Amino acid sequence: MAQWEVVIGLETHAQLSTQSKIFSGSSTAFGASPNTQASPVDLALPGVLPVLNRGAVERAIRFGLAVGATVSERSIFARKNYFYPDLPKGYQISQYEIPVVVGGGLQVHWLDAQQRAQSRFVHLTRAHLEEDAGKSLHEDFAGASGIDLNRAGTPLLEIVTEPDMRSSREAVAYAKALHTLVTWLGICDGNMQEGSFRCDANVSVRPIGAEKFGTRCEIKNLNSFRFLQQAIDYEVRRQIELIEDGGRVVQETRLYDPDRDETRSMRSKEDAQDYRYFPDPDLPTLVIEPSWIEEVRAAMPELPVAMQERFARDYGLSAADAQGLVSSRADADYFEQVVKVIGPAQAKLAANWVMGELSAALNRQGIEITAAPIPPAMLGSLLQRIVDGTISGKIAKDIFGQLWATPNTDPAAVDSIIEAQGLKQMRDDGALTAIIAQVLQDNPKSVEEFRAGKDKAFNALVGQVMKASKGKANPQQVNEMLKAALG
Repeated sequence: MAQWEVVIGLETHAQLSTQSKIFSGSSTAFGASPNTQASPVDLALPGVLPVLNRGAVERAIRFGLAVGATVSERSIFARKNYFYPDLPKGYQISQYEIPVVVGGGLQVHWLDAQQRAQSRFVHLTRAHLEEDAGKSLHEDFAGASGIDLNRAGTPLLEIVTEPDMRSSREAVAYAKALHTLVTWLGICDGNMQEGSFRCDANVSVRPIGAEKFGTRCEIKNLNSFRFLQQAIDYEVRRQIELIEDGGRVVQETRLYDPDRDETRSMRSKEDAQDYRYFPDPDLPTLVIEPSWIEEVRAAMPELPVAMQERFARDYGLSAADAQGLVSSRADADYFEQVVKVIGPAQAKLAANWVMGELSAALNRQGIEITAAPIPPAMLGSLLQRIVDGTISGKIAKDIFGQLWATPNTDPAAVDSIIEAQGLKQMRDDGALTAIIAQVLQDNPKSVEEFRAGKDKAFNALVGQVMKASKGKANPQQVNEMLKAALG
């Protein structure tokens, strides 16, 4: 593959977080019984007319501002004509010539195959509003298919990149950055399992140094980052092997089969002229006044890049820590609430716990941080007891486990557990001196090895002191007093 360059562009469908559909008042709630959320507009019954959802437009404006794009003051809805069983109108309402968002881009960071840090600005071509189609159901019907039109008319923002990406790792990094942004902005819930965030990958290869793009294939409806990477890697290998064997790549739409880890042909790839786009006569030109754009801008949250820079600047966090904390808006908010309790000077401690102990507990239970049984104020109270020397970090982890197992929203629960279980660190130098003397007496071999220059022997003695104190001794104090006792 050394002489081949991979070229990738992504089209992402983000389901907008409105309560109703883009052209009707039907609910967009997930999981309803088939065909219970399809109005006459969604069913394309004669005489019905679409009415544009203002909330969908506002979310598109929000996205455009976040990626530094141009928000079109005038845009047009078109009819994209094609026949498919789950498209009752025989056309999809979308935007073609004049989309609502033009240009912009995202800065993307990733590690290459050699684990070297890489970065690129991925340019966006456009983002346009459109309606989703329904869904064909094949599994529950012997020899037939069913049609569920609950999704028909669901508002989508299709976000299209330039063919800027050169590896599957880079494409996944872009998809993850985009996912973070749309959920951060609150315009999409990002639930890939429910189809709220789906990627289509356009993949081609060309000889290194060539200016002309190769023939591209589009891999449709990739609903996980892992499948996105695997599908692209397979498709790249397939195209290279095909060309090197004397064949040629045919422009087509392909599906990825994760069970077989392969892409397979779905249909020949259509061009724009095949859809016979024309302006929808039932929908007027969408006019977005500058005052509306400024109103949306004023309500925008602090964006991930700006927050990451602020965390590094104001809290003294490393770039890696700051980037990890802004992986989601909920993570960032939780962290900042913890910092409010323990103070900015202890931000590194808060970051370590949020991305360490808390994150591990969330992953084990498979829940989001918003559902964590330990609220940020309580975690802050726990960390405060480490800061003021009341408990050690080890005991804090034990208390964390108890709080997780028996949820309690009262921050005073931390002090109650410490008092009830006698977990306060030893502050009596005399008692610790006696423990150290006993440990040295009971472990003459370790004492001898330490004096012979073996550092591991010192760590073993520290462990014995901590064990004898039942974890209540202050580790730093133990280190200092043990070194003094060993001379």
